[in-house]
Amino acid sequence: MPEIVFKGKEYVYNHHLTVPYRPLVAHAGKGIGPADLGGNLVIHGDNLHALKSLLPRYAGKVDLVFIDPPYNTGNEGWCYSDGVNSPIMKEWLSSNPVDVEDMLRHDKWLCMMWPRLVLLRELLSERGSLWMTLDDNEVHRARMVMDEIFGDTQHLATVIWEKADSPKMDAETFSTRHDTMLVYGKNCDETILHRLTGDDDEPASHYDKLDEQGRRYYLKPLRAMGGDDTRDARPSLHFQLEAPDGTSVWPSKPDGTPGRWRWGPERVKAELARIEWRRTDAGWSPYFRIYADTSRGLPPETIFYNADVGSSRSAAAELKSIMGSAFSFATPKPTQLVERALAIGSDPDALVLDSFAGSGTTAHAVLKANARDGGTRRFILVEGEDYADTLTAERVRRAIKGYAWVGTQRETLLEQKITFTQFKKADEWLKKVEAIKAREGFAEGDLADQGKPRQMRFDKISINLDDGMLRVEGEKRIAERVEGLGGDFSYCTLGEAKDRHVWLLYRPELSFLKSPEAALTLSLAKSVHAWGLARGDGKGHLVFAPAKYLSNRQLLDHGVSYAPLPFALYRES
Repeated sequence: MPEIVFKGKEYVYNHHLTVPYRPLVAHAGKGIGPADLGGNLVIHGDNLHALKSLLPRYAGKVDLVFIDPPYNTGNEGWCYSDGVNSPIMKEWLSSNPVDVEDMLRHDKWLCMMWPRLVLLRELLSERGSLWMTLDDNEVHRARMVMDEIFGDTQHLATVIWEKADSPKMDAETFSTRHDTMLVYGKNCDETILHRLTGDDDEPASHYDKLDEQGRRYYLKPLRAMGGDDTRDARPSLHFQLEAPDGTSVWPSKPDGTPGRWRWGPERVKAELARIEWRRTDAGWSPYFRIYADTSRGLPPETIFYNADVGSSRSAAAELKSIMGSAFSFATPKPTQLVERALAIGSDPDALVLDSFAGSGTTAHAVLKANARDGGTRRFILVEGEDYADTLTAERVRRAIKGYAWVGTQRETLLEQKITFTQFKKADEWLKKVEAIKAREGFAEGDLADQGKPRQMRFDKISINLDDGMLRVEGEKRIAERVEGLGGDFSYCTLGEAKDRHVWLLYRPELSFLKSPEAALTLSLAKSVHAWGLARGDGKGHLVFAPAKYLSNRQLLDHGVSYAPLPFALYRES
């Protein structure tokens, strides 16, 4: 399989192994309910260190990862500061933050993502999946990294999310309407993947007919069509059928040459109830019914429309309604988008992880899903920025407890894309706008002409031309209380890392390095662990060795981490 090459890869390839284990420290006054490191968590701290701190308890137990990492557009101002212990890396990374002028920003983004994705895979259960949102800046490179870390056969889908609900008229080339979600499984043969059920699982529009029981279906010609649709290709499928009027019908092609049926004689007899005959000027033709199977819901599709899962605009409005105008976040995701991922990729008792938590959408989506179906889903959020308490956790608090909302309720009364053709009809559109205002009681003299006060639906009518879209909206100020969804969570920070004992299993002989003696075995892990217990210092152990015969999970049970020997040592042997 091809590998992606980027500057710094050799230094970050196993960097996750050198990241120390740091304890989670719960802050009782900032959570809701008793502190419980096994329950819902909001963690403030570097997400690489936080992921490592989760390994001892949660390795192989996370059912769904949803992350929205920096898109690396050059405008976020993110910094690479993973403390890779290499003078070359430190010199290279001395210029921060990463911006659009940084010609190596893509390499730095890959260096940042690699160890985090490796740890996220370690945390995923065998049935788990990872969902990562991106735009076109890094999605192609991310796909190659994910193929390398997870395996290209573990790619489940590349989903398109229609994030925009109107075109950007100031776009220099194309108006970008979508973001991408890469979906990978830990083990695709076991990955949780549910069909979608509910009120929106209506069959597609081409199922345009109803049978005697009211079931939806469409018709498909019984005559084969395609590259092997000739009698010569399948002679046994060239036979006559009897039409309703008793005439014989052969599977002739439009040009009169002999064709074939899709089914053989026995299958035709068995499926007579599905066959319909249609008569045209050319004669009788048999068709067969294809029924819409909605008994198990509909399979998830790779396009998520904003009408179903929300848009960037609706996500911003949602966050504002919860947090008020004093809080702002550049790129929130709508809760419906994460809810769709949960519906497809998790069970009601799932553990859900978001290590780029941002505005806390993932936790809110989990709480909403639990409130809707009585599930026991848990969430773990990790946010490294200063707003982890004031925005991320605060949104979770409000979602759990409820919140007062004073804001503006809007109803769209007119929406029209203004092209140059429509622009030439400006007088007509102005008349339509005035007619709407008059209808809603905002035309001059409207109330006076009626002779008595009128109950107004709106407080004002707003007229905006935004990105080439004319919108007329009715606005009404309302105040209400949104009921809480219930639940609890613990707010944590990362404690100081404990020192570790470092062990080197090495002999400068190539034959030894290739032998079983050079591997980290269960007996060696137990011996190292026992040695540490005898000292009573509570430190963990990092073992450098050519190979290991244990899983990382098994090693963690003995307080041991494994790191492979640098390749340079093999050249010196």
